Amino acid sequence: MKYWFISVCLGIGILTVQSAHAQKPSGKAMQVWQDSLLSIGNRVFQNPSEPERIDANFKFVKTLVSALKEKNSFDFAFDQLKMISVLNSPDNKFRIFSWNVPLNDGSYLYYGSIQLKTGNGELSLIPLLDKTFEIQQADQAIVSSANWYGAQYYEIIPNADHYLLLGWKGHNRLFTQKVIEVLSIKGKEATFGKKLFSDQPQISRKIFNYTRQASMLLRYDAVKKRIVFDHLVPADKSLEGKYQYYGPDLTYDAYEIVPAKLFFKSNIEFTNPVRGNEDQYLNPARKKNREEEWFQCQLKQKYFFNKLYQFKKFVFFVALFVKTTIDDFLQQVIITM
Repeated sequence: MKYWFISVCLGIGILTVQSAHAQKPSGKAMQVWQDSLLSIGNRVFQNPSEPERIDANFKFVKTLVSALKEKNSFDFAFDQLKMISVLNSPDNKFRIFSWNVPLNDGSYLYYGSIQLKTGNGELSLIPLLDKTFEIQQADQAIVSSANWYGAQYYEIIPNADHYLLLGWKGHNRLFTQKVIEVLSIKGKEATFGKKLFSDQPQISRKIFNYTRQASMLLRYDAVKKRIVFDHLVPADKSLEGKYQYYGPDLTYDAYEIVPAKLFFKSNIEFTNPVRGNEDQYLNPARKKNREEEWFQCQLKQKYFFNKLYQFKKFVFFVALFVKTTIDDFLQQVIITM
């Protein structure tokens, strides 16, 4: 109930922004707001008590909304708030705030808002209300901002009349997710999801599931205009559908971006990838456990035997070619004798 109350307060607070007519804030005034958010934000993410984290997040939401009510707050970067994501669209028409609150059971609550920059300089905000566990067939649903499939976004890619969002989504204690989301904005309304994926025409967003013990590459390749991602497989075929055992198999797939379509390409060439900020939410200090060591061992064995199979296949065809060549030669010798 309290989680729902916080979301409602976020929505009510944001909707009152339209009537705010404060003077343009100074950089110093906005810095004061940012300092307050930093202090509260540290309690949201570092406090060991879940009720206190939730309470701190309630205060964080109220403070952020108050800060965004300031005239021309759109121009303030909030670049010291490293615990949340603040992304400006490349065309500077809007920006997205998104963050998560970790819960003791290994799941997460997501919060966010879209701040629009209008033609007359007035600002408006669209609240994002996380309804992850209420959405049926999450990969197919097209939803409004009031029924958001919550995630923490780290990249915005414009495409035709919509935007592609790349996001991280810690899901539960067993596995995590990454998402290719499709955002459409018309006026002051936001819609999430669109059927763009060539390999799965029924889906409206792409959801990747993999073990919490691994990291996954999902990033935009601006040079070739494509979204590149790790190919995920179970550590063993008997574990298909059990996403806590899924991880990268050292190959890459991609979606090539064209207007109003994402074309799937499998097993692309993508060597020595430099990872961006897509894994910034993983804990680098975590210790490997026996499950992770087993999983990584299975993947290494899978990779080794795959390479061994490819080598044997190559040797077989070379031997077959040599044998055929020798047989042809001997046959010619016999004919000439």
